[in-house]
Amino acid sequence: MTTTQKQFGILSLPVIVGALGFFVDVYDLLLFSIIRKPSLASLGLSPEEVLSKGELIISVQMIGLVVGGIIWGIMGDKKGRLSVLFGSIILYSLANIANGMVHTVPQYILMRFLAGVGLAGELGASITLVCEMLPKEKRGLAASVIAVTGVFGAITAFFVYQTFQDWRLCFYIGGGMGLLLLFLRANVMESGMFDEVKHSGVERGNFLMLFTKKERAFRYLKGVLIGLPVWYAIGILVTFSDKFGKELGIEGVDPGKAIMYQYIGIAMGDLSAGLLSNFLKSRKKALYTFFTILSFFTVIYFLQGGGRGSVQSMYYICTCLGFGAGFSVLYITMSAEQFGTNLRASTAISIPNVVRGILPLIILLHRGLRSLTGDYITGGWMTGIVIMSLAVWAAYHTKESFSNDMNFLEE
Repeated sequence: MTTTQKQFGILSLPVIVGALGFFVDVYDLLLFSIIRKPSLASLGLSPEEVLSKGELIISVQMIGLVVGGIIWGIMGDKKGRLSVLFGSIILYSLANIANGMVHTVPQYILMRFLAGVGLAGELGASITLVCEMLPKEKRGLAASVIAVTGVFGAITAFFVYQTFQDWRLCFYIGGGMGLLLLFLRANVMESGMFDEVKHSGVERGNFLMLFTKKERAFRYLKGVLIGLPVWYAIGILVTFSDKFGKELGIEGVDPGKAIMYQYIGIAMGDLSAGLLSNFLKSRKKALYTFFTILSFFTVIYFLQGGGRGSVQSMYYICTCLGFGAGFSVLYITMSAEQFGTNLRASTAISIPNVVRGILPLIILLHRGLRSLTGDYITGGWMTGIVIMSLAVWAAYHTKESFSNDMNFLEE
């Protein structure tokens, strides 16, 4: 354990700043899902265009996340973890302020792409930084503090819109909060591990190195697959809970409220996942536990038809789905622990964003399966089986990383 690691606890400044940064990140990321309909309708779009353009905009935002994940990951390994925290927050804060000024769909698309690029750097860089600064007994707990604080950003976004009913003001508030964080960021120091590697002459931030060795490429792929169930729950079951509810005979489900309830569950899940992995001294055992919880409530979700469900039961189940999907802190921490210091930011930042960016493919999978079966509900649970099977396979073939010494290099 390095001297740098011994200096920090789970409520130290790097953790607190990372937590507040992720709070703003999630606020901005989920805001579009909450204000999608009123914002696009105010631009003069028809209900059909609101749906089609909304799908296009969120897909472009996800593409921005993938692009940003790669860019910020490389920068984090080449220039330092702090460079990502500063650069990403400036970009997505300004993009969100500008988003409040748009008057056309192309302008909206451009701003969501730029915001997506900016949003990609926040969480991975924060977890990379604290994992390198804290001893192994505190890494998971610190990551949980960051994740739990962050998910309350979605809840805040919901209540901000409910309070002001002005989607442009919601974007201004998000951008303003981001810019305020820059003052706190100025007091955070760089990772000692990165400083050692920076002056060692070893190659850093070469993204292609992830694919020059078969074993390393599969390590990266498994990190992506493990995270897919999180965005199956968020991007399919909860985002389209109004449509699933209608197909199940439940009218009046508000997807914005469902997202809020889900993120309450995710907050509890992220905290519980961190505590459980620390108690078990194992990332994988905690991961399997949350896979089981998510699978159980996914089954309950699809059993609401035939008069067994209601709007309130849908919100309750979305909360439980959020709890089960609260292992995002685990797989991102595992991503940081699985790779050496010279590629750690590249992986920890890009993996969660590649997972987010795969959401359009998950949507396409659902669309294909529902077309094949002729049933929206059947396509939904079949998609879940495919996604969860891939995640379990990846977790089974991933090495335990709880006790990993973080001070090593990729060759």
